[in-house]
Amino acid sequence: MVVSNSSVDPIDFEPLLIKKKEAFQSQDSRFRNTEGILRLAAIDIGTNSTHLVISSIDPRLNTFSIDLAEKSSTRLGNRNSETGELTDSSKLRVLETLRRFKELSSSHKVEEMLLAATSAVREAPNGTDFLKQIKDELDLDVELVSGTEEARLIYLGVLSGMSFGNRPHVLLDIGGGSTELILADDKDARALTSTRLGAVSLQRDFISHEPLSYQRLEFLRIFIQGSLEPAINKIFSRIKTKEKPVLVATSGTALAIGNLLASEEQGILLGMHGYKFSKERLDDLLETLLSMTVEQRRQLPSLSYRRADIIVPGALILQMAMEMLGVEEVVLSERALREGLVVDWMLRKGLLRDRFAFQGSIRKRTVLHQAERFSVDRKRSEKVADHALKIYDNTKGVLHHDDGEGRQLLWAAAMLYSCGQHINLASYHKHTWYLIRYSDLLGYSQAEHLIIAAIARYHRKSLPKKRHDAWQALLHKKDRKIASEMSLILRLSAALNRRPDSVISSLNISCNSDRVNMRLIPKDHTFNLELEKWSLNNCASIVKELTGVKLQVFVK
Repeated sequence: MVVSNSSVDPIDFEPLLIKKKEAFQSQDSRFRNTEGILRLAAIDIGTNSTHLVISSIDPRLNTFSIDLAEKSSTRLGNRNSETGELTDSSKLRVLETLRRFKELSSSHKVEEMLLAATSAVREAPNGTDFLKQIKDELDLDVELVSGTEEARLIYLGVLSGMSFGNRPHVLLDIGGGSTELILADDKDARALTSTRLGAVSLQRDFISHEPLSYQRLEFLRIFIQGSLEPAINKIFSRIKTKEKPVLVATSGTALAIGNLLASEEQGILLGMHGYKFSKERLDDLLETLLSMTVEQRRQLPSLSYRRADIIVPGALILQMAMEMLGVEEVVLSERALREGLVVDWMLRKGLLRDRFAFQGSIRKRTVLHQAERFSVDRKRSEKVADHALKIYDNTKGVLHHDDGEGRQLLWAAAMLYSCGQHINLASYHKHTWYLIRYSDLLGYSQAEHLIIAAIARYHRKSLPKKRHDAWQALLHKKDRKIASEMSLILRLSAALNRRPDSVISSLNISCNSDRVNMRLIPKDHTFNLELEKWSLNNCASIVKELTGVKLQVFVK
């Protein structure tokens, strides 16, 4: 249901429909049921709540719809005040919720579950341990997303349910522990920001008694303004002359405010998507809320009992954001990070085209951006990547047993394998791991990010050891297997490309269960490839140790 105030022209909120360019023909039956519909579950483990959406994807039309949406107020952000760690009680609430969501997903015949954890887990010292606990107890893999990646997923989610037309939009997501601000149009996100400012964290750290005193209220407003200022400045720096962006607010706080305002004039609505309200109405509502105690707010029929204590700090963030952006109206979107997870999955599977084509190349673009940032020799890294992929494609079942997931990660690692030389030539592979590990690789999950860094780390010198930080960061056996196999392939490819300019015309590979033969063909018959042969032969002992396979090198 789309609701607009009668005094304002309605915006077109036609749900995003991707035109069919070609039929999706997949040989992978794991994601296809008898109806041809794929069912996916996406779970957002947030600071205030844990959300689930179950979606049906139609590969023929390249579209998806939401079948079910559930949430539970798990309050993971109520961390230990002294240590900052997640508490046992909050972790138990999340585990119980995830167990229920898993059973619900199974009953809906979901083929795959996508889980993401955000600021509460990111910031807690025991956050990674909690993700391991989820894996051990429920056999669920949860990706820990960075603030920037969270903002990108929010953008994809909002864009999936809203037509941006030709106008830029500022997307505002007020969460429990962080606030994301995104400047975007229907082609790409121009600015992705995440601020450690949320409704739960504000309430936890600064509100102990209500109604708030004048001094405490002024302090909160100044604190919010200072926290939002860097993000707002970045947004303004990317807005072009004469552009007037539309402000879109999403997630629990904004929807709760919208519900309070809508109930004043129309009663509680079944859906808030597309509902608009002015800053003037927000100001009036906030003044009323500020005059009430938490218990009084809990008596409001249009406000969730569990949100009564955090609605004021959340509304203050929205009010300040509107004031700083200079906008007088906001429109609500019911789609956010959870739907973004679905869209991102569809992008990776090649199920979306047209309007998402530019976003679909985000993995490639973010790797090339980091390569340029660290002054990587692009020509050489592309040759290393080409040879690595050729070795990968011709040695399946011998040098590796990857199902395809590692190929993209191998390419990314090959493009960045030498970036550590930007710091120092000595032990540059260790510097490379650090630079990749702590850079932004948008479009890659946290686990994939760590695998890429590890592949590059172990392309030379010693093999992985348990004491290595790069190895300890890989939490799952599968991740370590991918990193080990792909780093061996990268080691061989890098050995082939030690000269500033490649002298190899082509690489012919043949193999069987106990032998890999590589034949090097020079670009010109005058080129001597003994250096490449010697370099590859130096890898033979490691190939034998890891795979039991003998490497033989021939030069034409």
